[in-house]
Amino acid sequence: MFTTTGSRGLYKAPLSKSLLLVLNGLTLMLILLPQYQEFFIYNLQALTQQKQVWRLLCGRLVCLDVKDSFCSSLLIYNFRIFERRFGTRKFASFLLGSWCLSALTDFLLVQAFQHLFDYEVEELPAGLLAPVFSLFVPFYLSIPRMPVTQILGHIHITNKSLVYIVGLQLLTSSPFMWLLALSGLVSGGLYLSNILWLQKILFVPAWLSRIARYILEPIFSSSQPNNETPVGMGATLDIQRQQRMDLLDQQLLLAQYNEARRNARPQPQAGLLQWTRLFPSLRHRGQNGPPMQPQPQAQTQQSAPPPSLNNSPVAEEQVARLVEMGFSRTDALEALRASNNDINMATNFLLQH
Repeated sequence: MFTTTGSRGLYKAPLSKSLLLVLNGLTLMLILLPQYQEFFIYNLQALTQQKQVWRLLCGRLVCLDVKDSFCSSLLIYNFRIFERRFGTRKFASFLLGSWCLSALTDFLLVQAFQHLFDYEVEELPAGLLAPVFSLFVPFYLSIPRMPVTQILGHIHITNKSLVYIVGLQLLTSSPFMWLLALSGLVSGGLYLSNILWLQKILFVPAWLSRIARYILEPIFSSSQPNNETPVGMGATLDIQRQQRMDLLDQQLLLAQYNEARRNARPQPQAGLLQWTRLFPSLRHRGQNGPPMQPQPQAQTQQSAPPPSLNNSPVAEEQVARLVEMGFSRTDALEALRASNNDINMATNFLLQH
């Protein structure tokens, strides 16, 4: 409920799956074979003074700390939505560009820290940490934020709160993790804004993408999840769909209420909270909905029946955008009709489910 990436697993995210399997596998192997951990230490002093350039690759790839590996894996799993939205090649190009830019930014920040505080940083936390932190930039800018609940009436919990909490946990796991976090955020912002045409300089070539598609993608690709509910799980497909529609109904009503307050327009109904006249309930649409209760004759004369959401036209451009993100056409049409063609609300609904 707190995540924003839904429950489709690693479907259409082979690169994210390969990073999770390979990097975590290497971390476990180094824990079992501690004599080889020395080769994967991100030692800046050995890199600059002893010219051990290979440490730049090994030290910024595999985590040596289990906590760092676990938190970074959770973040990669949540950020897999960008691979579905932009495609595997563009997602790999973003990771490659942010990895290269953060490698340069690491040295600049270390030199600035040494100049300001007269302290030489010899080692930094190992692992694919800076590119993971760089993914917070598109996460903050492109993923819509929807309120979920409140704690003590003042602390707002949104659908993005868990991701930020995991990022904060990773940030506080090591003394100089903040330096990698700052380096990742700066490199992610530079690459995403395409300053100095960085996206045309640092990218994955098309020929390499084709080779990986034919060799690596069949190994790490995941099958499409079915919509059937296993027997004994305690819920049927109709109940799950009903719960989804109830949640979306509450979010749409809240958005409609906020819009009515901002516009401050006189409403045709007698009370502001008579939401059945502002927006039809999503629980009554489709054949699986409960039968409509008969209304008195006087009440039916006062108010006309609300229009059906299924008859609202859906723009093909919005459907195409949702399909490009990795969703099926049926789910895209259903979400757009349910949200009155609001692309942001439909995207958030599909990401949550």
